[in-house]
Amino acid sequence: MKLFTCVVLVSGLALVGAACSSTNSGGSGTGGSGASATGGGGTGGFSGTGATGGTGAGGTGGAAGSATGGAAGSATGGAAGAPPCVGTQQPGEPYARSCVITKMSVDWKTHDRLGNGADNWPVTWAQNGHQYTAWGDGWGFQSQGKPKISLGVSRIEGSSAKGFNGFDVWLGDGQGSGKPNDGKSYGILAIGADLYMWVSPGSGPAGYADQRLWKSVDGGKSWSKASWSFAKSDGLINPTFLQRGKGYAGAPDNYVYVYANHVKDSSALTIQKPGEIALLRVDKSKLMTRTAYQFYAGPTGGGSAAWTSKIGGRKPVFLDPKGVGWNTSASFNAPLGRYLLMTEHSQSFGGNLGVFDAPTPWGPWTTVSYQSGFGSPPTVPQNAFFWNFSNKWLSANGKSFVLVFTGIGNNDSWNTVHGTFTAQ
Repeated sequence: MKLFTCVVLVSGLALVGAACSSTNSGGSGTGGSGASATGGGGTGGFSGTGATGGTGAGGTGGAAGSATGGAAGSATGGAAGAPPCVGTQQPGEPYARSCVITKMSVDWKTHDRLGNGADNWPVTWAQNGHQYTAWGDGWGFQSQGKPKISLGVSRIEGSSAKGFNGFDVWLGDGQGSGKPNDGKSYGILAIGADLYMWVSPGSGPAGYADQRLWKSVDGGKSWSKASWSFAKSDGLINPTFLQRGKGYAGAPDNYVYVYANHVKDSSALTIQKPGEIALLRVDKSKLMTRTAYQFYAGPTGGGSAAWTSKIGGRKPVFLDPKGVGWNTSASFNAPLGRYLLMTEHSQSFGGNLGVFDAPTPWGPWTTVSYQSGFGSPPTVPQNAFFWNFSNKWLSANGKSFVLVFTGIGNNDSWNTVHGTFTAQ
């Protein structure tokens, strides 16, 4: 089995290169010696510096190690000193190319579309084996012909994107009702049997005003709301959860990680330029407690991260001078041992998709794909603005995936397409 070590070259806050090495090692996964990427205490082990100065837990095996390789227990593993491979910096891209996931492609012959008239569709994999998704301004899977719903939640049953059943479990309030359940969500997460969902009010740029967490203990049929929220003055918009395994299985620590884009232009749903994304973490048993949240405060030595309890002390975990979208998705590909982040760049509603990977939730990031015109006209217009990987429908080796995406026009719907990664 191949193991990798990456040495990242950084100038200021911009990643300018990456050097990666691979070597064969029997009996271990993508972690270091004795550490399996998918077994034991979880996947993708890493270490971090706590907000109070303490050192967080190490990886899945061996001693707590660097997230970028070297010692046993590293997230990407590998023996130091092996011949490097170098990811090159492509013109116009914010980070050097990945030398772990070297190519991403989709097969447009596998494209399917359902849920016409509704958008967004973030997905999570629950303990009961089903997936759950949130959608906006539409009818979900079962409610075609009824008044449009501002925010709804559906359950997805099935082992394949080609043969599932969608059930609308919560229909909120009708669009434009002005009632408290009028809103949108770009982030839903299952932890065990419970569901959590970030909700912003109304539609369009009105959603930048407030980011509030909701919780369901009955499979999405009813929701309670946190007594607090992130206000517009906090500068965070449309938070999303880092997705893992079934019911959040495989986490190497007790934290849930949340990405939220920094608002730069609050006048419209548009590219936020220059692009900055924040990273938050919170103990998975305290998601509804505001004081339990910590904010990424920059890298420390050995691939770890510093954290602060002060929202004003945060630093961006991701940067793109060409901008990021008003939404982002993130997931952990356990077989490949890589964290994946997806967002728009350059211009909204143009299929401008950036896909990035890293050995930890805080980087260092490399570029998997940076494209414009995602789509296959005329069937799939090049106007998508939000993409999510389904971890349930990920292949055992992590190289075959299903991408859920949405856009405008004909893409104002649940869209899926199968794809593959070329990975070392």
